[in-house]
Amino acid sequence: MNFTASKSSSLEKLDYFLSKNITKYENGRNFDFGPQNQRIVSCLSPYITHRVLSEYDIIKKVISMNTSKNSEKFVQEIFWRIYWRGWLETHSEVWTDFVKETVSLDCEENYNRAVNGETKIDFFNSWVKELKNENYLHNHTRMWFASIWIFTLKLPWQLGAAFFLKHLLDGDSASNTLSWRWVAGLHTKGKNYLAKKWNIEKFSNIAVKNIRLNETAKPLFNNKTYPFKLPECITNAYNKNKILLIFDNELNNSNPKINFSDYKQIFLLILDNSKRQIELDCKVLQFKRSLQLDFQERLKNSKIINHPFLENICKSTDEIDVLYPFIGENYDYLNKLKKSFGTNFNIIYNEQDLYCWKFANKGYFNFKKNSDTILNQIG
Repeated sequence: MNFTASKSSSLEKLDYFLSKNITKYENGRNFDFGPQNQRIVSCLSPYITHRVLSEYDIIKKVISMNTSKNSEKFVQEIFWRIYWRGWLETHSEVWTDFVKETVSLDCEENYNRAVNGETKIDFFNSWVKELKNENYLHNHTRMWFASIWIFTLKLPWQLGAAFFLKHLLDGDSASNTLSWRWVAGLHTKGKNYLAKKWNIEKFSNIAVKNIRLNETAKPLFNNKTYPFKLPECITNAYNKNKILLIFDNELNNSNPKINFSDYKQIFLLILDNSKRQIELDCKVLQFKRSLQLDFQERLKNSKIINHPFLENICKSTDEIDVLYPFIGENYDYLNKLKKSFGTNFNIIYNEQDLYCWKFANKGYFNFKKNSDTILNQIG
């Protein structure tokens, strides 16, 4: 698969998908015939994760180019991403618990066999190889993978989610973590997702022979509840600080709320593995760096920095404006800097995000009921 790390490439992929494949998407999106045959799905997720393409711009472009009902399913899938992000933002302790649990778990022999592609399930081993080589998996395959990991191999879901986060170019704290919880039966309590022989054979070129999958497993259970809480969004007047910090998941310079030219310095930061709680594959980090370089070329008054540079800035600066980097590794790092240096990070939120997140107080289908309201707002 080819994911060129540039804005222009992302727009080319979007235009190609909208002109050639969106009408085929609803009926063809569940089929996975291998990494070199992903013609029906958009393959835009690595760009959306880094906000090279925003969900809202994609939806608006879909609506402007294609009013056919055949585009509805694709728009709904984009809404899933917005919902997942909104749900994690309003239930942030889920991320905190996930990280704590992941780093505390022991990686035993069965785990090592799984991540090395040495299980007794040949097609699962092939998926592991594909994930490591391509840094991508079809969404339906991700569901099968997670179900087999949790219910057939009986491995902790947290380690599986971390394994995906490490290797996926589109690894996202919200979509990835919550999708694994959903498969496990923890997101929609009492309802898990089970990979079944007939389903895998129908939607792939895999023959499930002499392999017994656990197709009757009960959902996992956790009696902890996570109350809905909107972000406080206490933001001071921005631009007064003259320093703006942008992380790797907000690489879009088309935010109408911000006049980037008003800033004296714009710093671009990607955390290396020494500052991450869950390490990333070197190819994933390189993809991020390439996207960052492409962004820098489009934002002329910007400078790529590393974490020692930022920490030195924090020692001598009281306030820094920051494009909100979402619940996840980047936001955790900001909180650590604030605790260490007392720096006030003046968070700049995306108003479209804030509007959508207030509808993420229940399940997706409740969120979907408000889609017309959301479309009117973002349009």
